[in-house]
Amino acid sequence: MNKVLVICGATASGKTSLAVECAKKLNTEVISADSQLIYKGLNVGTAKPTAEEMCGVKHHMIDTVEPSESFNVGNYREKALPIMKNLLASGKIPVICGGTGFYINSLLFDLSYGNIEGSEEVRRKYTEFLDQNGKGALFERLKEVDPQTAKKLHINDVKRVIRALEIYELSGKRKSEQHDNMVSAFDYLAVAINFKREELYDRINKRVDKMLDCGLVEEVQGLLSRGIDEKYQCMQAIGYKEVVLGLKNGDLRSTMRDIIKQNTRHYAKRQIVFFKKLPNIVWLEPEQATAEYITELLNEH
Repeated sequence: MNKVLVICGATASGKTSLAVECAKKLNTEVISADSQLIYKGLNVGTAKPTAEEMCGVKHHMIDTVEPSESFNVGNYREKALPIMKNLLASGKIPVICGGTGFYINSLLFDLSYGNIEGSEEVRRKYTEFLDQNGKGALFERLKEVDPQTAKKLHINDVKRVIRALEIYELSGKRKSEQHDNMVSAFDYLAVAINFKREELYDRINKRVDKMLDCGLVEEVQGLLSRGIDEKYQCMQAIGYKEVVLGLKNGDLRSTMRDIIKQNTRHYAKRQIVFFKKLPNIVWLEPEQATAEYITELLNEH
């Protein structure tokens, strides 16, 4: 058996609960593909599933990295791919669940960018450049060395802009010159839930309200008290960076709330655009997003 089930899509679209439902029905395990769930201590702002929500299903790639550590797609592939292969070898269908598209692609395809090791020194250099000169200057730097990649990225997507600059500095090659093979060695079924935009935004807004009500600000304050500030990669996540900025500026929680909601909606749009490019993805209507229906699709696949 070489089948893999991927449950992906926009934030707040119900991926986690659907993955648990499918894993229980298939008697298998879940591999998280979320760039923030890997961090220990980042629970509220990441909507990290609780033991109760996991329903006894084993989840991998959650709480594996200290918040002081950096982690990239190459690190993820190195840790997650053996887990996926072990599940396949035991006759199980791995359920990959998450909204970080590069993580998912790194497991399904042979992608060269995932094989270039990260450099804390290089990343810090560009982070300091960003702090001193702003997003515009950082983006211009990328346009100078790799205009093709710059065309594919948004000026606000500083994490990937820095990663593209890092790849160029470490390898001497532009990210756009590295040819990625989008033919998978695995027989995968990828599904995403296709909510109407207004409904998805409503789900996002309610999730942000819940995060703040459940102690997001207090969680960030706890991290800051441990010396985990905006210089660290984990604190650049949506929800965390807005609270850090708000605490610095003395903003009201209502202001933080609105900014987090807006940034999360923008992120969801980018996720949808990304996953529309995933070969053979199946977009499910909300009423189709059940373990029974997905099992039928797997059998037909």
